[in-house]
Amino acid sequence: MIQNRSFGESLFNIVNIVIMATLAFLCLYPIWYALCLSISDKAAANSGIVTFYPIGFTIQSYQEIMKDSMFFNSFWISIQRTVLGTAVTLAVLILMAYPLSKTRRDFRPRDVVMWIVIFCMLFNGGTIPWYITVKNYHLIDSIWALVLGGSLPVFNLILMVNFFRGIPRDLEEAAVVDGAGPWKILFMVIVPCSIPVIATIVLFTGVYHWNEFFQGLVLTTNESHYPLQTYIQQLVVNIQTSTLSKDQIENLFKLSNKSLNAAKVFIAMIPMLVVYPFLQRYFISGIMLGAVKE
Repeated sequence: MIQNRSFGESLFNIVNIVIMATLAFLCLYPIWYALCLSISDKAAANSGIVTFYPIGFTIQSYQEIMKDSMFFNSFWISIQRTVLGTAVTLAVLILMAYPLSKTRRDFRPRDVVMWIVIFCMLFNGGTIPWYITVKNYHLIDSIWALVLGGSLPVFNLILMVNFFRGIPRDLEEAAVVDGAGPWKILFMVIVPCSIPVIATIVLFTGVYHWNEFFQGLVLTTNESHYPLQTYIQQLVVNIQTSTLSKDQIENLFKLSNKSLNAAKVFIAMIPMLVVYPFLQRYFISGIMLGAVKE
């Protein structure tokens, strides 16, 4: 069926295409630039002439990374943090969101608990009390300091509570008739029905733990315990040639720090770029369903 579009509709579609193309370019260009810079030679990288394509193609930056044990150590710490942090956060959110999704008749302190959580989100204690608390629990230089520090994101909690409230109560009532208890109802009925919001929260939490660097900077005193983003941030902000070995100093004359750091940044982006497409189909549905319920 052929539709005759007015000039206004055609103009609107053209403007939309231009805006979407511009946004796509702004999102993709930093990734492409990091790749181009990482495979450009030292002269091109240092002179700032790399823009849309590599100049003086070389993979020396990636060869140098393969020799950097600190980079792979930080990479492994970030993997542990992301996996453990996502698992712990998901468990905490599910166990907390389920009772908060009930009515006041089923869970009387619901409103009090929710107000306490919202208050803590709006008025946190600050960095110093947070650091003192972690230190008193003897978690400094521990992976658990990075995992437990953000294990209750309130936004994700509200998202999951609203999603749980949208699940028909008939399912729970039918499970009760069949003799199921609260735990069985939660893990056999509620959780399987909540795959979209769970996948959305897994994506949010995984990206947060992978990209977060400040906690690693504050809660670790040794570079060997740095997560990947903290390690990269320190490279960009504070490069000390006095700590380099003779071989590393010689490599500086052949290799640009800009290219090397760009290669490390590009490698750090790969895990999230690989995981995101598999969770994207749940992302929009989880956000919409969890956001519109009351």
